[in-house]
Amino acid sequence: MEPITWHDFEKVELRVGTILEVADFLEARKPAYKVKVDFGELGVKWSSAQITKHYTKEELVGKQIIGVVNFPKKQIANFMSEFLVTGLADQNGDIVLAAIDKPVPNGSKLI
Repeated sequence: MEPITWHDFEKVELRVGTILEVADFLEARKPAYKVKVDFGELGVKWSSAQITKHYTKEELVGKQIIGVVNFPKKQIANFMSEFLVTGLADQNGDIVLAAIDKPVPNGSKLI
């Protein structure tokens, strides 16, 4: 692991947002959803997330997640991902969302 400076960490915009909408991403190579997330003053953004093993579309709506919002847009199949959904791999390599346990305002920055 390569150490980073505090200044490096401060460049990463880890923000909280609430999932508004979830759709199947049929064109993705691996099973994934398209998620629409409200990041408050930063606006509403879309991303692709390979979280289908642990979450249904219905249970994700209304859930607050943590996303990296200052990466450039990335094309995935026919879809433009506008932020990175954060998560951790379980013992099988399936993704579990990095999330918060108490509600905070959308757009709040991880500090």
